[in-house]
Amino acid sequence: MSNSITETAASVVQARSRIRSHIYQTPLLPARHIGKSNNSTVLLKAENFQHTGSFKFRGAMSKLSAQSSDVRLITASSGNHGIAAACAAQTLSRDVTVVLPETVVKAKLEKIKAYGVNVILHGGETGLAEQYAQHLAATEGYTYISPYNDPNIVAGQGTIGLEILEQCEHVDNVFVAMGGGGLISGIGSVMKSFSPRTKIYGVSATNTKALAASMAAGRVVETEHLPTLADGVAGGMDVGSITLPLAMAVVDEVLECTEEEIRSALRTLAYEENLIVEGSAALALAGYEKASADVAGQTSVLIMCGANVDRDFVRKEIFGLR
Repeated sequence: MSNSITETAASVVQARSRIRSHIYQTPLLPARHIGKSNNSTVLLKAENFQHTGSFKFRGAMSKLSAQSSDVRLITASSGNHGIAAACAAQTLSRDVTVVLPETVVKAKLEKIKAYGVNVILHGGETGLAEQYAQHLAATEGYTYISPYNDPNIVAGQGTIGLEILEQCEHVDNVFVAMGGGGLISGIGSVMKSFSPRTKIYGVSATNTKALAASMAAGRVVETEHLPTLADGVAGGMDVGSITLPLAMAVVDEVLECTEEEIRSALRTLAYEENLIVEGSAALALAGYEKASADVAGQTSVLIMCGANVDRDFVRKEIFGLR
């Protein structure tokens, strides 16, 4: 077994001891309808109920709790990572600067500001904001917090895997949406270390599949990024990201899903399981539906990674209203 997998799993255990009192151990909910038609047990790991509404809070808490108090921290994200880093900073009484694009949605800007962190607006889109944050880190003595390309971030996300193993005696499969790879690298490292029989399915959105394409190429590659309902997994990857070799080591199979498959999964979760989640969480179900014949009769865990959606998204994409 790769040392990086076992080392990552060990760091997950350490991270859990640091963040356990701050995070919410989310429930593993038995699906009411999903999987019943093929005699399967489907369990939903409800990170949509985590503090800040997504799994990102785990990684942010892990990173901030591992830093000495005199380190100046900076990050960039107008989404779940930025909100999580801001909340973690408030929780731990730390100073964090969050760089946001000038086009950031006002509601997200106000949510991040409400945690009392320093906010800098720069650039017309998130990529430019990230570049500026990295520039400030290099020139002004900040430590940059990547949303995924950081051992402490990966370790924090991996605590989900430890909880799953405690909550369920036997797990045949885990379905995880793939963005930058922090979530699947952390969970996968835990599973391959403590439950090697468990199969890890990485689920990629057809419209933005940087990690899947990079895994296929064996190196980080540029891909086209089209709009996607699973906006939490959108975007490219850092060259040299630690998550690429980890993902290649722990992921057993990659599945790719279209926008229509993601939309269908969003509606299934809302109508059949009473869960309103974001598109990246529905992506895990879309992958499960694609592999349902292969996993019939087995126990599968789907990671419901977040639920930060606005009313317009719910009205239009879930309930089909205009």
